[in-house]
Amino acid sequence: MIKDRVILGIDPGTIVMGYGVLKIENNKPLLQTMGILQLNKYDDHYLRLRRIFERVVGLIDQYHPDELAIEAPFFGKNVQSMLKLGRAQGVAMAAALSRDIPIFEYAPLKIKMSMTGNGQASKEQVAGMLQRLLHIPQENMLPQLDATDGLAAAVCHYFQTNNPTVEKKYTSWKDFMAKNPGRVK
Repeated sequence: MIKDRVILGIDPGTIVMGYGVLKIENNKPLLQTMGILQLNKYDDHYLRLRRIFERVVGLIDQYHPDELAIEAPFFGKNVQSMLKLGRAQGVAMAAALSRDIPIFEYAPLKIKMSMTGNGQASKEQVAGMLQRLLHIPQENMLPQLDATDGLAAAVCHYFQTNNPTVEKKYTSWKDFMAKNPGRVK
């Protein structure tokens, strides 16, 4: 049985960062909070990075997550945008590392697939599935879908790690054979 835990999910961004905190109690996911950090009011890119770091540390200090699930940047056409997004992800990860919290990265396609069964699902479809899964009242849904994207990263991590067959991690075929002697012929 997997122990009770708290997962912080982050959708990194330099304009808007979305986040969600998921508490797992008796193997059931419960919404703790979700929100956004609005960064477009800051002209300085480095100040935005500082605010991301400070907000993630603040969330960690408030909710005491056991793990961080973060959306990994995907390939984009605009190199400058990708660099900025990578920096935003990096400072969020650094905040978790500063508090010794393990980090798990998920591609956007993986997150959408785990939420809806469709890797090409829209942000609205993901938000709708989260609302149903976590029984979130309509008045608690935020208009900014970055918040539900951050929460979706946490739920995706819950799904990935809640599967008992996923618990076994292998570093190589040799490691697999050593841990599964009865399955090797």
